[in-house]
Parts: sequence; C-alpha cells; structure tokens
Amino acid sequence: MDRRSFLARAAVLAAGPFAGVACAGARGGAVPVTGDGPRGGYGRLRPVRDLADGEVRLHLPEGFRYRSFGAAGERLPGGGVVPGSHDGMAAFRGPRDTAILVRNHEVGGPVSAFGDPDLAYDRMAGGGAFTLRVTREGEVLKSRPSLSGTLRNCSGGPMPWGAWISCEETVDGPDVAGAGNDRLTRKHGYVFEVPLKGAASGRPIRAAGRFAHESAAFDPATGTLYLTEDNYHHPSGFYRYVAPEHPMRAGRLLDGGKLQMLAVKGEPRADLSVGHRTGGTFATTWVDIEEPDPALPAGTSRAQAGKAVGGQGRAAGAAVFARLEGAVHHRGTIYFVSTQGGDAAPDDDPPDGFGDGRGQVWAYETWSGTLRLVYQSPRAAALDLPDNVTVSGRGTLVLCEDGDGDNYLRGLTRNGEIFDFCRLEPIPGDPGAEFAGTTFGPGGHTLYVNVQAERGRTIAIWGPWARGAF
Repeated sequence: MDRRSFLARAAVLAAGPFAGVACAGARGGAVPVTGDGPRGGYGRLRPVRDLADGEVRLHLPEGFRYRSFGAAGERLPGGGVVPGSHDGMAAFRGPRDTAILVRNHEVGGPVSAFGDPDLAYDRMAGGGAFTLRVTREGEVLKSRPSLSGTLRNCSGGPMPWGAWISCEETVDGPDVAGAGNDRLTRKHGYVFEVPLKGAASGRPIRAAGRFAHESAAFDPATGTLYLTEDNYHHPSGFYRYVAPEHPMRAGRLLDGGKLQMLAVKGEPRADLSVGHRTGGTFATTWVDIEEPDPALPAGTSRAQAGKAVGGQGRAAGAAVFARLEGAVHHRGTIYFVSTQGGDAAPDDDPPDGFGDGRGQVWAYETWSGTLRLVYQSPRAAALDLPDNVTVSGRGTLVLCEDGDGDNYLRGLTRNGEIFDFCRLEPIPGDPGAEFAGTTFGPGGHTLYVNVQAERGRTIAIWGPWARGAF
C-alpha cells in the first residue's frame, strides 16, 4: 500500500461508518466486491429455483435459497384476492419464531377498495396494506387486509410501538384535475398508521403533509418522524414531522404536530440534486411548513397540487433533492436515498423525471444535524436508480434497484464497498419489474423482499449471512 492510500484509509477509520465511501469516491465510486469475505460480497450470482414452484426468479450466491408467496391474484382465505403492485414492507417479531409482515400495495385509482368497504378510507381507491404472519422460510400462516381505500401506497416505515406508517405517493383527490379523480371521494397524499393488531383507523395524519410521500423513518430518541418525498417530475424535499406528544408515550402517532423541511445553513434553496463530493457534509436547519394540508381550488392541476407543500419550504430556503425514496433509521442516523441524484455519467442516458444522476445515498445525523453524502453512483453499472433501503444487523445497507436494465439488490458496507447480492430474473412481457420493500426478519435469519411487477409477489431469502457483509 502506498503512502497516499495508507493516509486515505487512516482518515476513513478516524471518520467513522460509511466514511470509506469518501475514499472510494476519489476513484470514481465505491469499491466493487465480487469475492467472499467477512467485509465483502458473497461471491458469484447463479440462477436458483424458487422452492415454491421450481421457477427461476432470482440469481443468488452459493448456499442461498428462497421461497415466494403472496402473489398478486392469489385467493385469500376470507375471500377476495391479493392485490398487485407490492411495494414497501416491514417485518416485526411474531409468535413462535415467525415474522409479521406489513406490506404496501401501490395501486392507483379509481378502482374499488379491497377488503371490507366499511373500513375503507375511500371506496374508490385500490391501494393499502396487508398484514401477514409467515415462517422464516416463507410459508404463509395468515394474511389479511389491514389498510384499504388509500392510493399508491409506496413505502413507509416500521414504528417501535408496534405499527407501520404507510405513505401515499400521490396528491390525487376530487379537488385535483386528472382522469378518474372525480370518482374519488376523499383527498389523498397522506400518511396512515397501521397497527399490528386489527385494522387501521383510516384516519390520515394530515399535519404530516399532503404531498407525494415515499418513506418514513422514526428516531426514538427524539420522537421525530422523518419523511421523504418522491415528486417525480419536480424537486423533492426531506421533511420531519414533530408530533404533539412523543409517539412512544402516546402509543401512536398523533395528528396536529409540526411539519418542517430540511435546509442547508447559509445556502438557501441549496441544490443537492446534482453531483457533490462523496463524503461531503452540510450543516442543516429546518424551516416550517405553515400549511401542511393546504386547501386547493377545485380543478387544481396535479403539478400545482404536488408542489403546494414543498413550494412553501423552498420559498423559505429548503434544499432541493431529486426523487427521495427509501429511508431507514440506524443508531441515530437516517439513511435516505435520492433515486436520480448526482450528475449524468458520460455513457448513460439521463433517466426520465427530475434529476439526471443514477442515485445518491444520504445520511442525516439526528443528534448533530449534519447531512453527509455517503455514496453517489458514478454510472448505472455500479448502482442504477436505488429505491427502497434497509440495514442489516452489521450496519450494511441493502439497496433495491429500479433501473432500466437488470435490477439488483446491492449491499453498501460501512467501509465503502458496494457489491451485488441478488439479481432479478427478467420477467417476460414485464420490463418494469423491480425490487421493493426489502426488510430483515427478526434475528436476521431471513431477508424478505417484494418483486413489484404486473404479477408481483413477496420472497423470503435465507442462507450463510455470516460469510459476507450482511
């Protein structure tokens, strides 16, 4: 090792977790890993047959197995079928070594709500969430609707008091112009709490804003809920919702709190959607959103409705991001993904929507207010449009891709190594299929993940985790 490399690595060790990416960034991106080892990947990917039916759906390293379940269109014991568009998901500890999964369905509208129509928030909205109890090997023991009548439930986040926050990635409603919106009976664009037991109340947390919500990550130390926005064609923001009472004391997330948007100190409307130095840090502050649920005149365009909340923040100096999607809390830090953040690579065509890059991973320290860029994709071959994210027990991030070509589950280690863990077998006639909703089950034995496709499904993956970085 030459002196320059030695000094760079020493600086990484002094700076802490994920600072290694800053060192790697000087070489054009994180270090690719293909071999086995406790700090790297799990080896070459190979086609593996689904234990459910023998079909090849995933390419995995040697020693890993999987079983799919909960496919769209499957009959439910209580009547009805599993809806499609499987998306965000979280796993909770269940009885007798099982996992309780709460899974979003990003179904648009207007279509009839699934489940009991008397429990639906809007009878003409087909999105919502299902709660399942499954074994560590993906055998379904119970499945039921737990939130219905909502729209485009993209992702959300697990709450430590035993609940899932489900987020609507839309601002549609009867007050917004758009095909079929006149058939909707309620306004959409909110977050909803889904308890592990029973069905959701169907009451939105309106003070947490009406915008294209994506994910939610909760900081138990402060009781703050952090929210990402995926405003596809327009700038997006990073928000926090401060409830009127600490949710862990209240036992739920209360409405009536304060919504705020992140800004960079001394740099109003800082543009963080473009390329920045990997490892760079920003001192931050928060600006208030005075009208988190603004009244919209009838016939408001989707574009104007989608900017009604974020525009308030940017007018007060909030920072600009490109399509914020997955978010996860880990030891006082919120890691969140900018799907199209960064600069366009010379050999890559810019993606559709706001932002020309192939993805960024940001880290916000809740205790210091420091924002750090921990990874920025140099090209699609390294990381292509990251979406949902989770974290392993060893602190490695698991990133779902939503790219135009092959889609992977990739790992980003605390030392700045990025590696391929799983590749989705292309689905004939469904080029838009992607990974979503990745989450580790209790004890870390199983990684559950959704395949969002025309006939989506959930998959349980298990194997020799200790052999690599997860």
